[in-house]
Amino acid sequence: MVKLKEKIKEKLTKKTKKKTEKVAKTTKTAKIADKPAHESDKNDDKMYFMALGGLEHVGQNMYVYKYKGKYLIVDCGMGFLEEEIGAGDVQYCDTSWLEKHKKDVLGFVITHGHEDHIGALKFVWPKFRKPIYCTRFPAEILRRTFDGIELDYNPEKDIIEFDANGAELKLDPFVVETFHVSHSIPEAQMLIIKTPAGKILHTGDWTFNDDNPIEPKTNYARLSEIGSDPKLLACVCDSTSAERQTPQTTEIQVRNTLTELMKKAPGRVLVTGYSRSLARIKMFAEAAKAAGRVACIKERSNPNPVPYVGLPEFREIGIEYGYLNKDDVYTFDEIKDLPAEKQAIFLTGSQGEKFAMLTRLCNGHVKELKLMPTDTVIFSAIIIPGREQEVSYLYNKLARMGIKTYTIFDTDNLHASGHAGRPELERFYDMVHPQVSIPMHGEFISEMLNGKMAMERGGAKHMMIVHNGDIIALKDGTEPYVCESIPTGFVVMEGETERSADDPVYKTRKKIASNGAIFVTLPIDKRGFLKGVPEVSSAGIFESDDTGFMKRQIQIEITNAIDKLTKTERKNRDNLYKAVQVASNKVVRASLGADKKPQYSVHFVLK
Repeated sequence: MVKLKEKIKEKLTKKTKKKTEKVAKTTKTAKIADKPAHESDKNDDKMYFMALGGLEHVGQNMYVYKYKGKYLIVDCGMGFLEEEIGAGDVQYCDTSWLEKHKKDVLGFVITHGHEDHIGALKFVWPKFRKPIYCTRFPAEILRRTFDGIELDYNPEKDIIEFDANGAELKLDPFVVETFHVSHSIPEAQMLIIKTPAGKILHTGDWTFNDDNPIEPKTNYARLSEIGSDPKLLACVCDSTSAERQTPQTTEIQVRNTLTELMKKAPGRVLVTGYSRSLARIKMFAEAAKAAGRVACIKERSNPNPVPYVGLPEFREIGIEYGYLNKDDVYTFDEIKDLPAEKQAIFLTGSQGEKFAMLTRLCNGHVKELKLMPTDTVIFSAIIIPGREQEVSYLYNKLARMGIKTYTIFDTDNLHASGHAGRPELERFYDMVHPQVSIPMHGEFISEMLNGKMAMERGGAKHMMIVHNGDIIALKDGTEPYVCESIPTGFVVMEGETERSADDPVYKTRKKIASNGAIFVTLPIDKRGFLKGVPEVSSAGIFESDDTGFMKRQIQIEITNAIDKLTKTERKNRDNLYKAVQVASNKVVRASLGADKKPQYSVHFVLK
């Protein structure tokens, strides 16, 4: 009997032990599976690429590379809002996910100084306070910007300059090599991001414009060398203008076009373009001189310092760094007394920005300079996606004023793009042969065309067209795959408040703008019974209702609707709110149409 009990006890013990081991094993597996390898395993031998912004659209460029648990950020830019939401004019990437890994972020490496690559740093950098690595031109822009907004930073330790002709940054566990490439702004860089997992070529924005008058050509030797390296794991490549079929227009061609237009213009010539395109400003100056005119920029009307870097500051930087000569471009104040036919004026506003000089001129808001029918306005720029409506306003406004205009739609060789088209991409992929193509910075169709050329001309085995937030796992000689998708989005800075672009506040503003609003004050007792006539007012509904008919009808309908509620129903204020909405809609839609949906605000006053 004793032996039998001992055997039973032994079996139970073994059974319990097996069950415990099984539970422990399950728990351990769940713990590993709960966190992806690239998050939890710092010994992972893969490199990871993700974009917080910059894929399937133009602007808001912000890319992240990860290796051995460390994060490297490439660029941090802004973009224009695609629709009016009653807030600021620009948006940038939501970095909430990356902020959770702040301690492992090594810093920001900047490819060049355009706003869609550095513009968000004034908002994002304070959240991380990690070094910014860039050439002297974007560094000076950032220093002036940070100073303008009185940001607390160390100009030497927080902004670290490297040579625009090429440098090597050792940011353990990454080594980042940079080399010069042509673009529409000085000192643009391509990056070679190196780890034991492989090498990645990150192009930034680029084109092959060999007639750039202020800088050397693209470093083709280094590009060919890295492009033919069998260890080139991936190429993350700019796709902005991949659909363009014609060869790249050069800055020299733009200069020749501007010269001819200036020669035949009867009065002043105003040229609008990008204020950071110092090569274009140089060509504008040479064209003016060839046409017998004096080149100038239109400085701000307000002489007080501003918290941003604009056209006057870029002229100063260009002269300081030797990209412009002091006598290339004067200020308008210095040449305003010259005859109109001797004046050539470069100014901002090619994208129809609200406070840009050309927009203010069209609206008659510049005292010292008024547009005249004898003026000629030249748009030496493309329209950035999202700015079509604003630029169309300028075209039409100038036409109504009788002013002659020239744009890329009616005049050849008026703008030299900073982005590669099909001819340049084909030439690029004849030199660059990555294992994996990751098209970036362009609409979806542009990325598709880029990736297709990478496979057909560059011999890429894999094309990864992904969304913002998708994390691509990369390793030399292995097939890439998306291992996870992180939450991404865009935010808008409004004053001191940061909101997501789809914030309910903005949705309410848009609804009020298109449908109006009705404000109702209900005098009720604690049981929910009306203790007087509801007070009704509106925005955009019945202000012009001189007889007060709609207002009185709404008051009557609200009173009747609340009177029909039971004692139990009226105790719940949600029921009272719904009664107000239904009653008001009955009157509004009968008068203004069935599709009118006002925003309602109901205030309860306890009597």
